[in-house]
Amino acid sequence: MSFVPLGLHADILRGIEALGFNEPTSIQKDAIPPALQGRDVLACSMTGSGKTAAFGLPILHRLMSGSRHATRALILTPTRELAAQIEEHLGQLAQFTKLRAKAVYGGVGMFPQEQALKRGLEIIVATPGRLLDHMRMPYAKLDKVEILVLDEADRMLDMGFLPDIRRIMERLPRQRQTLLFSATLPGPIKALAKELLREPANVNIERKAMPATGLTQAVYAVPHHLKSSLLTALVREGKARSVLAFTRTKHRADRLAQFLERQGIASARIHGDRTQAQRTQALEGFKKGRYRVLVATDVAARGIDVDELELVVNVDMPREPEDYIHRVGRTARAQAKGDALTFVSPDEEQGLRAIERAIGAKLPRLTLEGFDYRQAAPERRDHPRGPQAHGHLAHGHAPRRDEPRREHRHDGRPRHQHDERPRRVEWPAQAPNEGHARRRFERAEPAQRNEHVELHERHRRPEAATGETRPWARPEGDRKPAAEQQGRPGHVPFWKNRKNKPQRRAHAPHAVNG
Repeated sequence: MSFVPLGLHADILRGIEALGFNEPTSIQKDAIPPALQGRDVLACSMTGSGKTAAFGLPILHRLMSGSRHATRALILTPTRELAAQIEEHLGQLAQFTKLRAKAVYGGVGMFPQEQALKRGLEIIVATPGRLLDHMRMPYAKLDKVEILVLDEADRMLDMGFLPDIRRIMERLPRQRQTLLFSATLPGPIKALAKELLREPANVNIERKAMPATGLTQAVYAVPHHLKSSLLTALVREGKARSVLAFTRTKHRADRLAQFLERQGIASARIHGDRTQAQRTQALEGFKKGRYRVLVATDVAARGIDVDELELVVNVDMPREPEDYIHRVGRTARAQAKGDALTFVSPDEEQGLRAIERAIGAKLPRLTLEGFDYRQAAPERRDHPRGPQAHGHLAHGHAPRRDEPRREHRHDGRPRHQHDERPRRVEWPAQAPNEGHARRRFERAEPAQRNEHVELHERHRRPEAATGETRPWARPEGDRKPAAEQQGRPGHVPFWKNRKNKPQRRAHAPHAVNG
């Protein structure tokens, strides 16, 4: 079946053909006809099934007729990346029409979004938080919205967007068409659907969320401290040109990306603490092949569409089985093929069993030949972090009271109780009277005063560290007159010339009334 029997506008069919789509997917076959009839739709679709076109094509078809220069369709999404992706996809489908879409999300300037809302672009794709920021201003007019789409509704509820969604609903017309798409249908989603939808057409609501059919899944049992090394070995030996690695925390994503960079593997990271410009740059670089590995948290687990993504690696186990399905759904999209690997440490076996129960299959266990799984974990540092850990007492950092005194100096040599050098008790006469250095010397214990003097000498005279002996000050006879030091004889500095000083103006005494 092709897209022609669906009854779409000819210009939209040209855009579909230009993208290389020959026949609709299952969700598109079931959701597009009732949406074209103007009915509300409640659809449960697995990741990578093509649901963006399932609600995008009916929107474009309806907006081809009617008024222009007014916002007539509103699409709400949970994440910025998903909003940007939908904007791009709708632009490709509508490339032979005059319809335009604009993404409205946080992390970027509001002025371009404000201009789009003032011009009244036909389609607005927005995250709830940033849209509410604009709705406080008079230029954000949504009174002509005809179609409302809630994409990834379960994710928006998980992120706490339900109060924001309700506030947005109060500003929308009551007579509208509502399309609700969700990967799962828990109880809160069903309750929200009963509240928003009127006699909806149900599409796949009984289907259980499952990974894509073209996906190959496997498990690597590995200790937690070897996961980064195993990922490096798989990337180097494998044939995958693009790898998406998921971690549980932002800090873990930063450390993994830095580790891969040190191993010579081009990588980028994307998570909630990165700015929107950094996230966009990382995603675009990954799509264009500048980065071979993209390390991400679950912020990228929903709706990120990367063409020909070959491998997804769960470096850390997801918190819920549903998150696993969305992670691995980044590959094998649109009836393509892909691989998904999961690293499981001994303390994550319980989470793996929950995933296997959710998908109804036992995942095969694999091992990488030549990889040493018995490497010992690195020892944790038992000394404090910061300047105290390096013995920087000469810079004014005193050791903490609850920590034992270090037995070695900052340069590795033993302290003075093991040193045969005489201890200094007074500041050397040949040293300059440096205020801050001398004060530290006087406050220090007698056993530590040698350190202060020697470190001060090395800081002031680097040649002292090489063994050369030079006096602290130039002998009195070698000093040049002040005039010669300035470069020409008889020179008087500007600030010492009294003629250049501004003269005070003599004020007349105030008249006193007799």
